[in-house]
Amino acid sequence: MPSGTGFWSVLGSVVASLFGVQSHKNYERDFTKGTFISFAVIGVILVALFVVSLFMFVKWYTGYGG
Repeated sequence: MPSGTGFWSVLGSVVASLFGVQSHKNYERDFTKGTFISFAVIGVILVALFVVSLFMFVKWYTGYGG
């Protein structure tokens, strides 16, 4: 990946975007230097982890954990 869009940079950008706090400077950097596939893959993984952890928490909290 090009400079400035390594794994940790992409992860940070995706997390910031999910919370809605991505800076305009980083937004421009991501669109000029980043690749769609890297952001899409990390985004899908993070959203899936969030949904699974939320599901597991609700299951545990309500007592349906098995």
